[in-house]
Amino acid sequence: MGYGHSDLGRPHIVEPVTLKILVAGGFGVGKTTLVGAVSEIRPLRTEEILTEAGRPVDDIAGVESKTTTTVAMDFGRITLREDLVLYLFGTPGQDRFWFLWDELATGALGAVVLADTRRLEDCFAAIDYFERRDIAFTVAVNCFEGADRYPEDSVRDALDLDPGTPVVLCDARERESAKHVLISVVEHAMLASARG
Repeated sequence: MGYGHSDLGRPHIVEPVTLKILVAGGFGVGKTTLVGAVSEIRPLRTEEILTEAGRPVDDIAGVESKTTTTVAMDFGRITLREDLVLYLFGTPGQDRFWFLWDELATGALGAVVLADTRRLEDCFAAIDYFERRDIAFTVAVNCFEGADRYPEDSVRDALDLDPGTPVVLCDARERESAKHVLISVVEHAMLASARG
């Protein structure tokens, strides 16, 4: 909390605006990593170990080293300014957990759709989800080592995004990079809200 000065010279508490942002995308794209990298509190994680029983439903092609998966949500918080706090909700990536998305999306200002160019098709469902519900989102391409790098316009074309939808490149492990993504979401959502 911050302190300001009233007209009487006494300090008063500045109540921050709190905004809810979803972090979505396909299985293994870095949602938990992004929330953890940027959160100023110890993030809540609901990860479980991948098992042999889950192999038929959890496609680990391209992310063979992945050993855990989110089964409910991730939660973190970041203060962008004295008067602006973001609550981050990371969604589970597998289809079988989609029933949670409607609850998580309630009251959300906007969303991040994380994408991996090695498995770009994995983010189609998240994009479709937010477009259908008219929730502003930014596509953040998580630049994994060894993955091909493409210009933002090429990613936009491949995903058939509206021209106004932001596309940014990021490293979900890096705090400043993740902050840049979140700022993009907030700015885009505020513009969309002003137009709407």
